[in-house]
Amino acid sequence: MTYRRAGQKLIIIDYTEVSTALRGRKVGERLVRQAVEDARREGVTIIPLYPFAKAQIERHAEWQDVLRR
Repeated sequence: MTYRRAGQKLIIIDYTEVSTALRGRKVGERLVRQAVEDARREGVTIIPLYPFAKAQIERHAEWQDVLRR
């Protein structure tokens, strides 16, 4: 997963990729989950530009607190 900081309070997730050998094992979901946990700990919000990351955050209601609105 790649991301960039846009100031001190915002992270933009711009890419997520999992190798073919690891697909179907929820590795991508775990990457996004870690970003959510890091954002909470650091008190920042996330803009998920990459469709996979956006879909994961939208799918998990418990992650909505870090989504930049």
